[in-house]
Amino acid sequence: MSAQVGDPSVNSADDGGRPSAGAPRAAAFFDLDKTMMAGSSGIFFARAAYESGMISRRRLARDAYENLRFRLRGSTDDRADEVRKRVGEMIAGVPVHVLARMSPRVLAGVLPRLYPQMLERAWAHQDAGLLVYIVTAASQEMADLLAHVLSFDGGVGSRSEIVDGRYTGRPAGPFNYRDGKLQSLRELSASEAIDLDASYAYSDSESDLPMLRAVGHPVVVNPDADLRRIAHEEGWEIVHLDRLGRRLKILAGLAGAAALGGLGGFARGHVGTRVQARE
Repeated sequence: MSAQVGDPSVNSADDGGRPSAGAPRAAAFFDLDKTMMAGSSGIFFARAAYESGMISRRRLARDAYENLRFRLRGSTDDRADEVRKRVGEMIAGVPVHVLARMSPRVLAGVLPRLYPQMLERAWAHQDAGLLVYIVTAASQEMADLLAHVLSFDGGVGSRSEIVDGRYTGRPAGPFNYRDGKLQSLRELSASEAIDLDASYAYSDSESDLPMLRAVGHPVVVNPDADLRRIAHEEGWEIVHLDRLGRRLKILAGLAGAAALGGLGGFARGHVGTRVQARE
């Protein structure tokens, strides 16, 4: 039987809620975009980059469009690779402190969009003695910052190379996406002696199947179509929190019905006119 959130049988813990010495350690791993928060954290980085003069207004508008597309359809491998390449080019030569000073503006956008239900789950895991981590394709700096603000045990993100206090634009580790995220997860689990079979993973995307299949308790949140199908086949828990896609689909349906109704009215009127003309 699957352990429930907050089940004390998952980990033995001391009075402080942390795993006791020698006990097997379980963890809960949370993807960020569309899982911990509504939409993508990248749009808030893009806004901060625009305000700092790093990108153009046109680029910001395109990023805003991609954020909406991501909320409705999820991510794809091609888009993920494109974003990684573009961000690398954008930060090449930029001093580390410049991006660090953008953090308050990025956080100001991300924090209000965190799902309270997911925060409650994360903290319930902690209270049961599990370690809690953000595991995201976003930057390591973003993962660290959010983990600190949310009192999580840590964050794992995509690392960028730094030389002489400046970003080179080159990666300094695996891209935390698909198999790269699994690699980071396994490295973390080895260093922290985490039992993956006793652990949880939360994600919205089919691209995170390697991470979800690596743990004993996968949970899908706001899943894309492929992941929803797989979750039903596997009997995994499914959590729906993002209402935007449903609302837009309903509006699109209503608009389509109204358009058909209008065309039907036009057709009836047109036929009636022709009949009268013949009479």
